[in-house]
Amino acid sequence: MAARYDAVMLIGFGGPENMDEVRPFLQRVLAGRPVPPARFQDVVHHYEVIGGRSPLGEYTRRQASALQASLARTGPALPVLIGMRNSAPFLRDTLQQLHERGCRRVLGVIMAAHESPASHGRYRESTAEALSALGSAAPELDYSASFHDHPGFVAANVAHIQSALERLPEAEREGALLVSTAHSIPESSANGSPYVAQLELNAAQVAGALGRSVYKIAYQSRSGSPRDPWLGPDVNDVLRDEAANGVRAVVLSPIGFVCDHVEVLYDLDVEAAETARSLGLALVRAQAPNDHPAFIEAIADRVRAACNGG
Repeated sequence: MAARYDAVMLIGFGGPENMDEVRPFLQRVLAGRPVPPARFQDVVHHYEVIGGRSPLGEYTRRQASALQASLARTGPALPVLIGMRNSAPFLRDTLQQLHERGCRRVLGVIMAAHESPASHGRYRESTAEALSALGSAAPELDYSASFHDHPGFVAANVAHIQSALERLPEAEREGALLVSTAHSIPESSANGSPYVAQLELNAAQVAGALGRSVYKIAYQSRSGSPRDPWLGPDVNDVLRDEAANGVRAVVLSPIGFVCDHVEVLYDLDVEAAETARSLGLALVRAQAPNDHPAFIEAIADRVRAACNGG
């Protein structure tokens, strides 16, 4: 297969690899945003609770390695590099490296499934800034199509939910409520974007594949002013409401995330888990897609389509 591109770049959020990196990382993430010092300290504490690092970098490296191997098997054989918005390897450094390697056309894959100004919009802005800073040393960059509607993305989530259900007592599995979660964003950002519609599509696809007609969508990790309207309901409120309605077991699926990181490990595994314990709910959490083979093949298909002009 002839390649239209010289390389693939996975474009990710980034994450600290140890506690020494946490504060500088958060300062980059929150630059220009009026975040109270107490909130900053809260997030630092979240990292302390989950072990002082984010697994996002490690999962992204696994995704890049698996994608490169898939492309090598089926073509086009392309190197796959990583560029992060908020931690090393930074977008500008990776783009500079690609230039030095002689790569003139690069395909960018945004590692966020669902599109909004707060997700794909910011990734594109950061990448455009990095390209502009490099000037004549910048390679030409295109973007692959979104993978949220690829069957492999759905299949990876389904497989992880099935594994999570097996951790529940057998008597609770059939009646366990499936709750798909995603990052809350301001309603002003959601309006006019496909974010909610894409989430609703995926939640319905996953539930259908599992043979479940009843499921919920909940939002998590809100960080804005309480005066501003953000997408809801919050996952903890859903747990409280469903417990009051007689639900005894819940499986959480972070369908809005492509890999486990602090907002999954803390907001779901710590905060939501504590809410469930207080309510007497049995709760398990499915993994995000991470490096599941079906998810890797979904990305590989999008790369192949782009290389074929699709």
